Amino acid sequence: MNLTRISITIPPGLVEAADRRAAAMDRSRSWLVVEALRSYLIRPQATTAVWEPAVAYLPGLEEHRLQQLEADLALSTEQRVAMAERTALVAKLRARLPQRDRIIGFDRLEDFLAWKQREDLDP
Repeated sequence: MNLTRISITIPPGLVEAADRRAAAMDRSRSWLVVEALRSYLIRPQATTAVWEPAVAYLPGLEEHRLQQLEADLALSTEQRVAMAERTALVAKLRARLPQRDRIIGFDRLEDFLAWKQREDLDP
């Protein structure tokens, strides 16, 4: 099974509750989030309901992100283009890394064994 790593921002209390539930189920946090998302996506979508978040998020950026944005905007156009080109170069170099440098995690031994078999690795 191919997996994609994502990054999300959620309130600390929700993370703690998810961790407690995952621990009680002897599963990982990732497994719990995937199952919750699957459960949410299979529900029929109401056409008239308006979704309201359970937690109010404040508009704007956090302080360190705002500082980074201001620093980036202070650069000239040429400097920003040069930084983007360097970032693209790093991405190309990372893409050339051999697959053995990957870090892969599994929720269950069965998942590991299935991956190992798909990758034709020695037992």
